[in-house]
Amino acid sequence: MKLIARELECRFLRLELLGTTHQHELREACNADRATWNELYPYSMADEHFDPMWERVMGDIGGGRTIAHAVVVGGVCVGITCFSALDPINASLEIGGTYYRPEFRGGSVNPAAKRLMLSHAFDAGARRVVFRVDAINARSRAAVLKIGATEEALLRKDRVTWTGRIRDTVIFSILADEWPSVRDRLDARLAAFA
Repeated sequence: MKLIARELECRFLRLELLGTTHQHELREACNADRATWNELYPYSMADEHFDPMWERVMGDIGGGRTIAHAVVVGGVCVGITCFSALDPINASLEIGGTYYRPEFRGGSVNPAAKRLMLSHAFDAGARRVVFRVDAINARSRAAVLKIGATEEALLRKDRVTWTGRIRDTVIFSILADEWPSVRDRLDARLAAFA
């Protein structure tokens, strides 16, 4: 697997490599739904938590541990999504760290972003793409299933969130041999938005 960090684009959005030009708009997007950060994420990017998390993400990018994308719709950064847990030897990676402004949820943005990312991953030689979701995050669990991922496991008491809550994590995956049918389903879904 040789995943190259690059911009990805379709008619719905552009996934730009995250950089300082996105910082202000991403901060605004993150502050648009403080409750989500308090309840459903293992970390926060709202308010005073934004700058430390920004530095952490930039460090992970610089260290080659993450490829982070700004989700840009109509020229405005409305969220973030990342490739992480990059494991070229085992041809595996994770798609996660995804957040969208509330008004961009439930439409074309998530399926379009995932279609671009999954295509990029499997074209780069990935054998397995993983999604990790907080067990109480019903919206994200439903979205990952709707993309076409398979639920594999529940990791009980897997992670301590920034609020101190100990979360259970649900693991989903898509394998390379499943990708053609997942791709076709995503394409049909996106065609309905055209």
